Amino acid sequence: MADKVITMAHGAGGSRMLDLLEEVVYPALGSSACPDAEDAAALEVPGGEPGFRLACTTDSFVVKPLFFPGGDIGKLAVCGTVNDLSMRGARPLYLTMGLILEEGLSFQVLEDILRSAGRWAEEAGVRLVAGDTKVVERGAADGLYINTSGVGLIPPGREVSIHGARPGDALLVSGCVGDHETAVLSRREGFDFKVDVESDCAPLNGLVEAMLEAGEVHALRDPTRGGLAASLKEMASASGVALEVREEQVPVREGVRAFCEMLGLDPLLLANEGKLLAAVPEESLLAILEAVRSHPLGREAAVIGRVVEGRRGEVAVLTPLGSSRLLRMPSGEHFPRIC
Repeated sequence: MADKVITMAHGAGGSRMLDLLEEVVYPALGSSACPDAEDAAALEVPGGEPGFRLACTTDSFVVKPLFFPGGDIGKLAVCGTVNDLSMRGARPLYLTMGLILEEGLSFQVLEDILRSAGRWAEEAGVRLVAGDTKVVERGAADGLYINTSGVGLIPPGREVSIHGARPGDALLVSGCVGDHETAVLSRREGFDFKVDVESDCAPLNGLVEAMLEAGEVHALRDPTRGGLAASLKEMASASGVALEVREEQVPVREGVRAFCEMLGLDPLLLANEGKLLAAVPEESLLAILEAVRSHPLGREAAVIGRVVEGRRGEVAVLTPLGSSRLLRMPSGEHFPRIC
């Protein structure tokens, strides 16, 4: 790699992170690595019940500050891992939690975060079954980092994958984009203007189940780091298709739009922690859209575009003026440490 050292951009969920994985991580791991661009791996169980597969994922959370409007690092860790399992159509069952504690962290802060994690694990219907605790020197961890791993069950016949989008599919988002990053940055940076936005952090497994019961879903992605832009590019590339997105149909909260205008940011690039992007066949769209909008986490859902034949990985954004621009994979991040 040109710079030869890790930068913050390598953790942003965009092109620099992909460079790190493809040029350093995967080659160094060799044949032991099985990368497939999914949020969770789908694994056959030797000797298990025919047709059932396990979904497995892991994630680390380093958000700063630890508490933000609408959530905290404990809620984020549980919801983020539950959501990664759900993007494979899995029913989340079990989580593990590893805590990296900085010397000087108060017991009260730790208890508040763990109570939040427990509450949201109960809300999502998962159990915390194993864990680990380490303590590092003062100044080495910004208070607390959390690693979670998750295991879920993929029912027989259910195949949801980032590789599954097909020409003719409609593109659906489950609600307004950019809420999480706006909430975190507003609290952390201490901006002197009021932005009344809370993080969308929430477990999506119930919403995904409602969608899959209503009709066929070809592909799912939760647009976290890199925002909706990164997820659209990932879906187009992994599925070998092109996408068309109508900019005016992407739902953005007024507070987020104002935040972006003040700082010169693009809402499509902002991270989310309780939204999903779906590729849905036209024959299932109406039933799935009704199911999504009937769920508390999907009331602001919108159809934002479609999957088309075209150059693999190309995403065209159609503007209200009738022009179009090609969406690029984000290369860095506006501000670090938002998840």
